[in-house]
Amino acid sequence: MNITIENIILIGSVLLLISILAGKTTYRFGIPTLLLFLTIGMLAGSDGIGGIYFDNPQIAQFVGVVSLNFILFSGGLDTNWQSVKPVLKEGIALSTVGVLLTAVGLGYFVYLITDFELYESLLLGAIVSSTDAAAVFSILRGKNLALKKNLRPTLELESGSNDPMAYVLTIAFLTLVQFPEKNILSVLPMFFLQMVLGGTAGFLFGKLSKIIINRIRLDFEGLYPVLTIALMFITFSATDFIGGNGFLAIYICSVYLGNQNLIHKKTIMRMFDGLAWLMQIVLFLTLGLLVFPTQIVPFIGVGLLISLFLIFVARPLAVMISLLPFRMKLRRRFYISWVGLRGAVPIVFATYPLLAGIDKANSIFNIVFFVSLTSVLIQGSTLSLVAKWLGVGLPDSAKPLSATDELLSENPKAVMKEIIISESCPASGVKIVNLNFPKKAIIAMIQRDGNYITPNGLTKIEANDKLVVLTDKVEILDKVYDSLHLKRVKETNEESTK
Repeated sequence: MNITIENIILIGSVLLLISILAGKTTYRFGIPTLLLFLTIGMLAGSDGIGGIYFDNPQIAQFVGVVSLNFILFSGGLDTNWQSVKPVLKEGIALSTVGVLLTAVGLGYFVYLITDFELYESLLLGAIVSSTDAAAVFSILRGKNLALKKNLRPTLELESGSNDPMAYVLTIAFLTLVQFPEKNILSVLPMFFLQMVLGGTAGFLFGKLSKIIINRIRLDFEGLYPVLTIALMFITFSATDFIGGNGFLAIYICSVYLGNQNLIHKKTIMRMFDGLAWLMQIVLFLTLGLLVFPTQIVPFIGVGLLISLFLIFVARPLAVMISLLPFRMKLRRRFYISWVGLRGAVPIVFATYPLLAGIDKANSIFNIVFFVSLTSVLIQGSTLSLVAKWLGVGLPDSAKPLSATDELLSENPKAVMKEIIISESCPASGVKIVNLNFPKKAIIAMIQRDGNYITPNGLTKIEANDKLVVLTDKVEILDKVYDSLHLKRVKETNEESTK
């Protein structure tokens, strides 16, 4: 077959279609879909039945970085601050101290059982030290797991925020492998600079992005997700340009935006949810194509030892130590340690040694790939079962709706109320997006000067406007009046439900 643009599109679309259809089937048997995407990529590769030769770590790294932007941004948009706030300290401890302890503990084990030098071993440990956001988000949400207390926000916060730490450690130890005359203390300034600049830039770009999204008036609703994508990439690349951690920046930026009132927020969130799934499939297919299964075979023995040590020793110890200052039941700590999924992110990070051209680069890549494969297979397929064993799961009927689920839910609005805005009303002259209007209520129509207006977030409320408000519960009307800075007049049941 001649390699043409048309053939590349054909092969890519066929692989995408097969992945989606096969994922729907295998999900019923408890097989993680991400593992399936990797397998399809491997089968389509040069060692598989597809015979597609792909051996370009640079392109794979580019695809990985772009995909991680979408995956982290989508995960951040879905993160509710009120849910995360109670577990913020635990999440930060896991994503910093936990990652560092995992990297060092696993790295030293690799040093003991292989012929790797110490810095090479620590580099491998750093690459697989973080839980994978793509794997955790997709499996937790795909399986719709209902977990007790604040377990799920803790797990999603850790997986979304620990990639930056693993990235910095990977770059730091890669530098030490390339320049062994340096010591660990010499890379500390880079570490702190990356984290501080990344966190600060993410927050500032989040505030700037909110202003741009809410103030710019676009003619088409579909352009708002496109605008958000542009702002996402600007946040990542600008932060990286000034020496900060771009992955941390886009996660913080998206968490900030996800908890603000935005124009066409539902459209933006739905678009990013679909794009995140697309990027997960593309990322895993690409990484599956990049690997040569025949080259992994010699590393199965050592890879299995490293993987089992990571799952049953390094990760649990890191979780237990990093959570020592906090009050938490032991069974919940064990479950957090079990949800230490390694997926695409370690494989993407493993391309950095390949591009750097260090001696053990191919060995590191193949071992990391095997570790990620076994992690998704062993841990990803047993999350529901382990949750049941440890007693940390909830029945589906008892699962509370998250703030994101409530926002995107399409509940029938059976309660209607007309509210007249007086000249002295503080809401007069304010845009709807700035009203802090309840998410379970909508302003369906505005009667103004004898005309009816269909409003959007940029519409300004004016004096003498008659607002037609729809909601699903009478109780929500109290919040509606509060957002308009009006006192609600007591009504009869007949009036309030007409």
